[in-house]
Amino acid sequence: MPIDPAAFRTAWPQVVRALAASTRSLDHGEECAAEAFARAAAQPDGAITDLVGWCIQVGRRSWLDAVRHQAVLTRIRHQLARPEVAPVDASAPDDELDDRLALLFVACDDALAPGAQLVLAMRVVCGLTTRQIAAHLGIADATAAARLTRAKSALARARGEFAVPEGADRDARLPVVLACVAGLFTVGQREAPEPPDPTQDPARDALTLAETLAARYPADPEVLGLRAVCRLGLARRPGRVRDGVALPLDEVDRSAWDRRLLAAGLDDASAAVARTASRPGRFTLEAAISGVHATAPSADRTDWHRLAQLYDALLEVWPAPAVRVARLVVRGRVALTGAHALRAVERELEDLVADGPPYAARDASLALADLARRTGRTDEAAARYRELLEVVPEGPLREFCRRYV
Repeated sequence: MPIDPAAFRTAWPQVVRALAASTRSLDHGEECAAEAFARAAAQPDGAITDLVGWCIQVGRRSWLDAVRHQAVLTRIRHQLARPEVAPVDASAPDDELDDRLALLFVACDDALAPGAQLVLAMRVVCGLTTRQIAAHLGIADATAAARLTRAKSALARARGEFAVPEGADRDARLPVVLACVAGLFTVGQREAPEPPDPTQDPARDALTLAETLAARYPADPEVLGLRAVCRLGLARRPGRVRDGVALPLDEVDRSAWDRRLLAAGLDDASAAVARTASRPGRFTLEAAISGVHATAPSADRTDWHRLAQLYDALLEVWPAPAVRVARLVVRGRVALTGAHALRAVERELEDLVADGPPYAARDASLALADLARRTGRTDEAAARYRELLEVVPEGPLREFCRRYV
């Protein structure tokens, strides 16, 4: 019985959360859920009427079988005697916390490094396989598997039994949760400007999570800012690719943008600013930046000076390498008419190519190639694009680089 992708995306977090609570372990819960869904896919059509309830029962039996095989019944007899988990009505709203959100708050434990939080969220919240995670992050399958294993082990050591944080503990994790959702969105936008399978789109997953967070924290400016970033980014996705080739900003078809989603994102961006009492935070500033791009009639008529100011402010509150690159890209557009200023921008980009993390080094190389192309240094641009072909994976961005070689 092939499982409908939409049904899987709805059922997966419910089953993982129920089994993690039953086994008292996120690791065991996720593994048993994977086993249950694999068995569900092997059933004949029509055999399963309640996918969530069926997978919970099968997953729990799988866990009990594994426990029995360990021959430690005397130590865990109290666990075996616990009542069966009641089938979950997938249509019934969770009166406490959405299952995807609950698992996200668990994954975003401050005992884990940000990279580990992202890998764990992609697996337990979104249901991506290890191979899919590796592809999205641009790493080897074995590396993704190792990161996932380490993340689960670190979480188990730090927290012991599975538990969803509540009250003040949950609220304290909100900034980490927002950063993780933003990371998920960035992965989707950077690696899949035109996803071949819309059911495996981290950017769409991020928007769903941002919308769920906004429903729970409707007055938080950073939550609204994050939702604005996701909405505006996805609204501007159409028109970024033509015939399998990513387009430079100047050639993007703005008439293809999703106007409904664009308007909703701009409303969020305005609301985030209005609710900011003092210094704006990371996502309020990112929303403002996205808003400038979204309202510009063309690349040439974009307010690059305003963007430079916003990136200066963003760099103060979030001095990440990605922000440094983006700020330099904007400064490069401003400096195109001044050789001295342009050279200063290029020197900083070259420093990031040499010393920045891989994703920032790649983006800095793209920026340098773009500046060379725009200033008529076609041979230099072609050489840089040729080098990028060695590190950019197959897809629209790689075809973009090949276009200028």
